[in-house]
Amino acid sequence: MTNQEDAKTGREDLRAVSALIGDALSKAAKLFQNEVDLAKAELTEKAQTMGGAIGYLVGGAILVIPALVMVLFALSAALISAGWSQPLFYLTSAVVAAGIAGLFVAIGINRFDSRKLIPGHAHETLSGIADPSAGKQGYEKAESTLAAALERQPLLLRAVGIAAVA
Repeated sequence: MTNQEDAKTGREDLRAVSALIGDALSKAAKLFQNEVDLAKAELTEKAQTMGGAIGYLVGGAILVIPALVMVLFALSAALISAGWSQPLFYLTSAVVAAGIAGLFVAIGINRFDSRKLIPGHAHETLSGIADPSAGKQGYEKAESTLAAALERQPLLLRAVGIAAVA
C-alpha cells in the first residue's frame, strides 16, 4: 500500500463514518418529531377528557338546582307538618344541600385528577431519547415504545397524521 492508497481509504472511511452519523441524527430527529406528534395527540385526548368532565359538571349543576329546590320544599313541608321549629328546619335543609353540593364537587375534582391528564407514553419515550447516557439501548427502547404506542392508538394517530417508525 502506498501513502496515496492509505489517504484514499482514510477519506472513504471518513465519508462512511460521517454518513452513519448523519443517518443516526436523521433517524433520531424523525423519532423525536414522531414523539412530539404523539405527545400532541395524547394531549388532545386529555383535553377531550377534560371537556367531558366540564360538561358533566355543568350538566350536573344545571340539573341539581331545580331538583334541590324541590327536595328542600318537600323537606320543609315534612318538617313543618311534624311540628319542627323553623330554625331547625332551615339548618337541616342547609346540611342536606351542602352534602349534595359536596358530592358533586368531589366527583368533579376526581375527574380532574392530574395523573390522568399527563401524556404518559410520549413522556416516557422522550425521556429515553433525551438521556444521552442510554446510548443504543435508549434509542432501541424509545423506538420500541413508540411502535407499541402507535399500535395501541391507531385511529387517534391516523387522525393527526403520524406514521409508524419503519
